[in-house]
Amino acid sequence: MSGVTGIVLAGGQGRRMGGVDKGLQLLHGLPMIAAVIARLSPQVDELLINANQNLQAYAAFGHRVVPDTVGGFAGPLAGLHAGLSEASHELVLTVPCDSPFLPFDLFTRLKNKIGENDLAVAKTGTQPHPVFALVRATVRKNLEDFLSGGGRKIDAWYASLRVIEVSFDDEADAFRNINTREELNSA
Repeated sequence: MSGVTGIVLAGGQGRRMGGVDKGLQLLHGLPMIAAVIARLSPQVDELLINANQNLQAYAAFGHRVVPDTVGGFAGPLAGLHAGLSEASHELVLTVPCDSPFLPFDLFTRLKNKIGENDLAVAKTGTQPHPVFALVRATVRKNLEDFLSGGGRKIDAWYASLRVIEVSFDDEADAFRNINTREELNSA
């Protein structure tokens, strides 16, 4: 396991959860991001947290916090861009802060399939999970151009790249994310 930077995407506004910072919401007594970090950190050489609010609270987890450089809460691509700009390694693994059950073998399985592609994306059934991706740092300029042209949709950006989808049907529940208070309470 060499040469990979992990990025926890925690830069959103949490609109579906009433405007709260999702990564800091408690699940079993701990902030959700704590569970994400516990599962991600053994898989990576460096871990960054992309956040745009509560920067001190995120910094308390002991990893560097990188805010978006694209303004206006521009979504996960802006978080990926911020992470790619600060990553020390050629491979970057992204996960969202609201998926505390992510697979312990996410990096290994994506790395085994990326081949010559620009990125490898986890999928279950026919559903890709674009924020669970292993990305080559070489796509940074392409992403920068896409964002500066007003692009925000992940699937539109992916369409310009060589992408492989990697099946995780055996771990489908690992990609469950928590977007609402109801989902948080039932988790």
